[in-house]
Amino acid sequence: MDDLKSYLDRSHDIIGERTPEEVAHDNEVIKQLRKGRNIKKALKMAARKYPSEALQWDEKSIGDIAVHYEYLMKHEEIMKKLTPP
Repeated sequence: MDDLKSYLDRSHDIIGERTPEEVAHDNEVIKQLRKGRNIKKALKMAARKYPSEALQWDEKSIGDIAVHYEYLMKHEEIMKKLTPP
């Protein structure tokens, strides 16, 4: 159980507090990534749907952004496994 608490604490530190709008934007990016789109295309599509939450990125930051969304996808999968049906 300590491992789970440690994981949840760490994931909260990484993800941080997000508004419902930020969560919706992140979910849209993840949805597009799962459809096989690359991070740039996923961000552009999410920005069309949630323009007020659109991330500013450039070629220097896109790698870090991609890693962040990969983490969010894995975290979502873990949380689904931990949540009873």
